[in-house]
Amino acid sequence: MAVTDLSPHRPSPLPAPPVAAHRDPGIDLVRALCVGAVMLVHGLQVAVTLGDAGPVLEYATRGADWYPPLTWLLQVMPLFFVVSGFAGAIGLRRLRARGGSSADFLTARVHRLLVPALAPLAVLALALTALDSLGVPEGLLAEAGLRWREPLWFLAVFLGVQALLPALLRLHGRAPWAGLLVLAGGAVLVDVLRARTEIDAVGYANLGFVWLALQQAGFLLADGHLERLSRRGRMLGAIGAVALLAAVMLGGVWSPDLIAHLNPPTTALLVLGAAQTMVLSLLRPRLALVPRVSAVTGFVTSRTMTFYLWNLSVLLLLAGGALLMAGQGLLGLPEVSTAQWWATRPLWLAASIALTAAAAWVAGPLERLRMPRPTRSSVRAVQAIGLGILALGLVLAAGAKALSAMGAVVLLLLALHRVRVPRALLVPVAGGVR
Repeated sequence: MAVTDLSPHRPSPLPAPPVAAHRDPGIDLVRALCVGAVMLVHGLQVAVTLGDAGPVLEYATRGADWYPPLTWLLQVMPLFFVVSGFAGAIGLRRLRARGGSSADFLTARVHRLLVPALAPLAVLALALTALDSLGVPEGLLAEAGLRWREPLWFLAVFLGVQALLPALLRLHGRAPWAGLLVLAGGAVLVDVLRARTEIDAVGYANLGFVWLALQQAGFLLADGHLERLSRRGRMLGAIGAVALLAAVMLGGVWSPDLIAHLNPPTTALLVLGAAQTMVLSLLRPRLALVPRVSAVTGFVTSRTMTFYLWNLSVLLLLAGGALLMAGQGLLGLPEVSTAQWWATRPLWLAASIALTAAAAWVAGPLERLRMPRPTRSSVRAVQAIGLGILALGLVLAAGAKALSAMGAVVLLLLALHRVRVPRALLVPVAGGVR
């Protein structure tokens, strides 16, 4: 007699997507464009003038009518997390195909993200000490430190998001859309609670929900799930997302300044990210056919964190130089947002980008250093991630001061030490050591 299987049916996992053999040039191009957009935002934000009480370092974009419309083009952080999710999924799968593990991925992420932060933090500590001894006004130093430390939030959040990538990629493999929907739902719930309680601190829970959801969208893009939708459907999805964004902003629920939605993140960034992801999926085939910019793309993508971390340092250096020249009567500093001010912006932005590229050329090799004796311990990798986030949080919480910068350097060195196997623990194996 035949035996009937009465056990509950368990759906078999989805077949693993094929592992890409090479980097996606279109995705690399988009990442490079994101870096350029961030530098443009920073360049427009930083301004210096000479007031009655002396030199003033200020936000040129604060309260400016021209700024909110520009943020609809220059707010690329959602897109950056999407392409990072894409690249992270491909990179982890390629690593596993070579016999690597999630611990190897995390170790490499710690090394790639934290090493570039060492030099700018050390330079900051030395610069603040020197400027203070030269008698630079304390208020001006505090304002410069505030500007300098702002990009660190991204590095801390990105490190945490990448740390969760292996686990969320496994979830994605079982249920591709579930992870995105759960995280997006969590982001909506956080925004509702923030509005109901009127406690802004509640919104910081979206440092996880929003950015992790966008990373999940990158997984969908990497696996071709979005390409299975019709071109018309994706185009309508992008248009619908932009229309929703505009409608909610016109209703006064969200600020029309999309950069203002970073601190803390809101679901406006998810809606924007949905539109950007749909457009990216439509343009990817064409973006891969732009060989003329491959050299520039390669230069930027191999130094992404170096560009990001040095850009504001360069802008502050330019601001200091402009103030010195103005003090000697060699340069005029027009009022922000005037016609004269706009006339100087092309040169200002070009100089900041060129000098940042020069800094990236000099410091970029640090980002591409091979890590000696990488650990294969998940515990050590997680400890290193915790130390790295603590180091960056120290500067964000205590302010960009000489003491906090040096403390962050020490913590980063400890984090990098944790992802290396101590020499005493190395044991010989066939063909080498482990």
